Amino acid sequence: MKSAVETLNPTRVRLTVEVPFEELKPSLDAAYKKINQQVTVKGFRQGKIPARVIDQRFGRGAVLEEAVNDALPKLYTEAVNEAELNPLGQPEVDITELKDGELLAFTAEVDIRPALEIPDYSGIEVTVDAVEVTDEDLEKSVEQLRERFATTSPVERAAAEGDIVTVDLEAKVEGEVLEDGVASDVDYTIGSGQLLEGIDDAVTGLEAGGTATFTSELKGGSAEGKEAEITVVVKAVKARELPELDDDFAQMASEFDTLDELKADSRKRLERMKKFDQATQAQEKVLEELLKLVEVPMPEKLLADEVNTRKHNLEHHQLGQIGMTLDKYLEMQGKSAEEFEAELKEQAEKGIKTQFVLDEIVNKEKVSVGQEELTEHLMRRAQSSGMAPDQFAQAVVEQGQVPMLVGEVARGKALATVVEAATVKDSNGEVVDLEDEDETETAVETVEAAEAGDEKTEA
Repeated sequence: MKSAVETLNPTRVRLTVEVPFEELKPSLDAAYKKINQQVTVKGFRQGKIPARVIDQRFGRGAVLEEAVNDALPKLYTEAVNEAELNPLGQPEVDITELKDGELLAFTAEVDIRPALEIPDYSGIEVTVDAVEVTDEDLEKSVEQLRERFATTSPVERAAAEGDIVTVDLEAKVEGEVLEDGVASDVDYTIGSGQLLEGIDDAVTGLEAGGTATFTSELKGGSAEGKEAEITVVVKAVKARELPELDDDFAQMASEFDTLDELKADSRKRLERMKKFDQATQAQEKVLEELLKLVEVPMPEKLLADEVNTRKHNLEHHQLGQIGMTLDKYLEMQGKSAEEFEAELKEQAEKGIKTQFVLDEIVNKEKVSVGQEELTEHLMRRAQSSGMAPDQFAQAVVEQGQVPMLVGEVARGKALATVVEAATVKDSNGEVVDLEDEDETETAVETVEAAEAGDEKTEA
């Protein structure tokens, strides 16, 4: 087999391959065998039809087509390996010559990973937020814990903000009650903004048995987006009572005996959270600076496929799960279709660039992934997917996704290597030491977020 490579641009090549006909013999034999099993000819047992009879009855062209289809993937792979290419996606193959008994010639155009020059990244400097737990932060944390232990009790007075009201609702559009516009015994916290626009004003000041009518745009159901006349009947008013902040509360809400011990532990926990956030922020900023240093030619077909995949996943999976259309999503986001497409393309470009650059650093720095690191990552992925670890691991193996997981961890380690070489300071001008953080796993998450883009988070 002879092959030659023509560079069409930095991210696409054309392979020209010529194959002597004798190299097609195994595929020709397989073609005759396959056709033998599929057809019947009077006077011959199935599977025992001579090749010359198959040629006469079904045409030599059908045999050649079957043989070429069988041989092409192997021949293409051989040519790629011989040229030491890193192809991306499926090739566009064109058979240019097929002479029976003499020669098979074809071309294959395919996107390839561009050759990248990774400059010295040790000069990267970024600034992150300082780790400071304020009294306000602590107070807010303790108050959130207090809220979890709140109790409710019925009251005989007008409803006010913060109260929980039990209501019946009826929605009318153009004077007609909607089939799905009636709800009974709905509990609603006044001021939470979690039901219908206008309901807070309607129920505030009403006692049990009170009724009010207001107009609101429906957010779902058969008349979604339409203005409806809503009648609300308050059936009960309940007040929320928060426990006293004292040692008894500490004993009820935690393993500590005193409120001071509870607050001290809460402060330590908030500090750990802020350190984790600081590490993530450092990785995100270092990655941004790294990407600015490297010129990455963008494979256009790969980019187009990635944009289409992201759009499909957003429209049919993420939004589909919550019953929202893409048009409605764009309306809520205040974006035009053109703006959405531009953002999607920008996110896809960043994802591809992140993968290319970090993979190059993996090779340059000879980053390896240990079994323990892979297992830890697999456990985290299993947890986020809602599957049991052994079930997730089995699915990964069956679907051939182990190399994908190894690549994710390797890119995370590559980013951690760059962060370690960079200078990270906090907003107070102090150099930040990130060695105590689980850099690899947080870096893997940072890389995954960069590769996935923002549309997942927004949805």
